[in-house]
Amino acid sequence: MRLTKSSPFPGNKTLRRTLLLLLILLPGVLLNGCGPYSFSPGGKLSADLKTITINNFVMNAAGGPATLPNTFTEQLKEYFQRNTRLQLKPGGDGDLLIEGAITGYDVTPQAPTAQDKAGLNRLTITVTVRFVNTKDESASFEQPFSFFRDFPQTQTLNQVEGQLIPPILEQIILDIFNKTAGDW
Repeated sequence: MRLTKSSPFPGNKTLRRTLLLLLILLPGVLLNGCGPYSFSPGGKLSADLKTITINNFVMNAAGGPATLPNTFTEQLKEYFQRNTRLQLKPGGDGDLLIEGAITGYDVTPQAPTAQDKAGLNRLTITVTVRFVNTKDESASFEQPFSFFRDFPQTQTLNQVEGQLIPPILEQIILDIFNKTAGDW
């Protein structure tokens, strides 16, 4: 009985070599396109930036929990500490400064129904941020950031506030981070 060598690629040797070469080279070619992108935290922060001051945000909107400004400020500080090399520096003399106010806490009807009632309500939180880069004034700005979540009209804001606020604040913080320190 004669044993023959079986190949997963039947046919001539040239075809097998070509397929083998493609299997080896193709991942390298595909992954080469990922080279110029950086997913490192704090992507656009220059090396000379060492500190950041994040002042307490204030509530300039009607409604909302009394603790909302403090919660937002602490979450913003934590996000920058986790995702950058910057040291928090109280007192307003950091290389970067972030401060502002919660300027909107609004519930608006969405998705009207045939009975002239809202099928959904929308909670929108707006935070106006003043960002100062002491090393590069052209990067400084003042702008509002907002995000929303919808909830059924069968529930009151008090019933769902605790579930709506955290994801809204997370998105606003991410947007602020991307505008100030991210590469997006």
